[in-house]
Amino acid sequence: MEIRITESWGKERLQTQDNTILFTEDDGTENAVVNLYPEMTYRTTEGFGGALTDAAGYVFSRMNEKQKEQVLDMYFSEKNMNYNLVRIHMDSCDFSTHLYSAVTDEKDAELSSFSFEDTEKYIIPLLDAAQSKAGKKLKIMLSPWSPPAFMKTNHNRKNGGSLKPEYRALWAEYLCKYIEIFRNRGYEVVRMSIQNEPKAVQTWDSCVYSGQEEKEFLRDYLYPALKRHNLEDIEVFVWDHNKERLFERAQAVIDKDTDSMISGLAFHWYSGDHFEALDLVREQYPDKKLILSESCLEFCKYDKSMEDENARRLAHDMIGNLNHGMQAFYDWNILLNEKGGPNHVNNFCDAPYLFDEQKKELIERRILRYYWHFSHFIKPGAVRLAATRYTSALEVTAWRNPDGNIVVIFLNMSEKDLPCVLRLNGKMAAFSIKQGAIMSGIIEKERDI
Repeated sequence: MEIRITESWGKERLQTQDNTILFTEDDGTENAVVNLYPEMTYRTTEGFGGALTDAAGYVFSRMNEKQKEQVLDMYFSEKNMNYNLVRIHMDSCDFSTHLYSAVTDEKDAELSSFSFEDTEKYIIPLLDAAQSKAGKKLKIMLSPWSPPAFMKTNHNRKNGGSLKPEYRALWAEYLCKYIEIFRNRGYEVVRMSIQNEPKAVQTWDSCVYSGQEEKEFLRDYLYPALKRHNLEDIEVFVWDHNKERLFERAQAVIDKDTDSMISGLAFHWYSGDHFEALDLVREQYPDKKLILSESCLEFCKYDKSMEDENARRLAHDMIGNLNHGMQAFYDWNILLNEKGGPNHVNNFCDAPYLFDEQKKELIERRILRYYWHFSHFIKPGAVRLAATRYTSALEVTAWRNPDGNIVVIFLNMSEKDLPCVLRLNGKMAAFSIKQGAIMSGIIEKERDI
């Protein structure tokens, strides 16, 4: 038995090295041990993906064909990151070239003026190119950032506000209209969230829902509308906001009436780890899926130049979420310009690829290669395996892929090399993990695993 290792490390220039380590008989070593227990299994993953925003589509349109191919091949080819999931906003979000709504006429009660034009301009070409590279339909999640201004209490897409009660029915129809247009064009929309960040009053597109309001909108308006339009197969996710209040929102929205309407909870990472919140939801609502629907580094909070530390920060969050029940992951913008935009309120953020519009250069950011380890090695349908580790400085997640191979991903959060003695079924393999490195190992299926 052997483990094939791929390790990426280096602060100045990221290096990647492959190696193969043979297992030997367990000699009783007690120190520096990481244990794998493949007989103990947990949740299954649906895969990895990212957001195809208006901003990402715009930047994609500015690149030459070779650069486009590089981005598409990295994200959507099976030999690289193998993304199979995408998230798309309904109407504009902050990462849009401008504010827009599909309907602006408050007298249009039939949605006859509904326009898909803004989505068609940049998002659809990027989606089509991604699907062509993947060689399959990508599974789409749709999310709204705000209803049209005339439907809101503050008469503005931005700065929070709430959905006016008299527009709940029309807004539900509006959301169904988006799903139907995508589906009628042959795209595979599989899920939606009710509202992006329903607790946040943002300077960009935003709308506030209390737990009671989200429950009432789903129960009395959205779900009945989905049924009328034969869209009952759409998975509905609540919350779609930070983890620290994930469990409370589940308690507020899920009851005997709404339980069958809700497929799961979506969460973001911006308020810290809170991995235990995922545990609470799993324990109380074991049938609900948990998906991370948005993750990125905001330049207003994190130094753009601290690529190594930032990459480890995001990889730490990935491992924590995977180990506590996350079943699908959506990165935020897959591509932005050199400023971290365009963004109509200058809320600039990092992305795995940045494109310098002046120099016409495609820039690979450090996090791209860290995320590559997860999405390349952990395949859709993989099941998580139990593991124990000897130090919190070495983070570990282990999975069995559908082909039977075991994947183990290590993240060294320390500033020194760490030893590792990997134990599995009475055998052991010893190696070290470089400071700050991410390492993936493949153990091929054997009859005794």
